[in-house]
Amino acid sequence: MANGTIAFDTLQTSGQITGTAKSVDTDYVVNGSAKSWVNFTQVSTQTIRSSVNISSLTDAGTGQTFPISFTSAMADSDFVGSFYANTNASTAYTAFSNQFAGGFGSKSTSSFGTYSYNTSGTDGEINDVIILGDLA
Repeated sequence: MANGTIAFDTLQTSGQITGTAKSVDTDYVVNGSAKSWVNFTQVSTQTIRSSVNISSLTDAGTGQTFPISFTSAMADSDFVGSFYANTNASTAYTAFSNQFAGGFGSKSTSSFGTYSYNTSGTDGEINDVIILGDLA
């Protein structure tokens, strides 16, 4: 059996969706979609709760998670992300590791790190990260 290719430039709904957004250019879908996301518990043993394109993460100390490794690498380290810490106390600090002054590790095509502390100086509880950029 031979493998084939399906090529198309626009996705269009069959009429089940109401409103004006019934079609979209495929470039928008590819370039505007998250390439990776992860929801993880940081307290005690760090655990991935749910994810896409994340293979593992490592506890690097209080409030620190590095590396968070991609299953499929990014094209370059210029990807962007959004990081949200959902803690029981107010979050004192959250950041990607290479944006933190004197930070540990670095953002690369294969991984990134985060800091998440609550106001009492302990681990942020539940953390959400979404990554946008190009896959390799």
